[in-house]
Amino acid sequence: MKIGVLGTGNMADALATHWGRAGHEVLVGGRNEQKARRLATHLANSAGHGSLQAAAEFGEVVLAALPYGTGAVVVEGLRSELEGKVLLDCANPVGPGFCLLTEGGPSAALRLASAAPGAHVVKAFNLCHEDVWRMTPPVFDGQPLAVPVCGDDEAALARVYELVRDTGCEPVAGGGLGRAGLLEATAALYIGLWVGERADVRAIAPPLAYSTGPETESM
Repeated sequence: MKIGVLGTGNMADALATHWGRAGHEVLVGGRNEQKARRLATHLANSAGHGSLQAAAEFGEVVLAALPYGTGAVVVEGLRSELEGKVLLDCANPVGPGFCLLTEGGPSAALRLASAAPGAHVVKAFNLCHEDVWRMTPPVFDGQPLAVPVCGDDEAALARVYELVRDTGCEPVAGGGLGRAGLLEATAALYIGLWVGERADVRAIAPPLAYSTGPETESM
């Protein structure tokens, strides 16, 4: 698979590293040519580096590893290059006080979809710190990390599921793109608990067998 990466930050680095190792061709695009080159040179199976436009043109899947707010502006300028392609959004619109910056409006993912209406936007990889995605693989207590994925196009979802598995994780169907805001709100909650309260969010929910309450034996 050909993957274009918009951005040169930590998430771009972590995810592109996995995908290059898995055999995908990855082209890094950024406004800063030096940063794009630096990232591209240490990727396995690198297709090189270039502009944001070059990355959008190259990829069958295009990762938008861009800060919230910047993403929609960049994507709007690339709407023709992104036509018909999978646009993978991993941004978290979380601000001071762990508040959701999109509250009262569309999710970050839906804003990307509005900016590039011909692209197939998929939301994933937004619930964990970039260093978790650097793990090879992210496995905890013998269980691979589950990655919720939201999107409307079945072919686009299938591609993203493959990329999730290439990181050593397991994809979980999160519903349509209209539910991406729930993923973003979950990230805001989790980050607030992890960072603000030093709480283990894995302790919040009971095991699946107890999701509808404990079963009671009939008398």
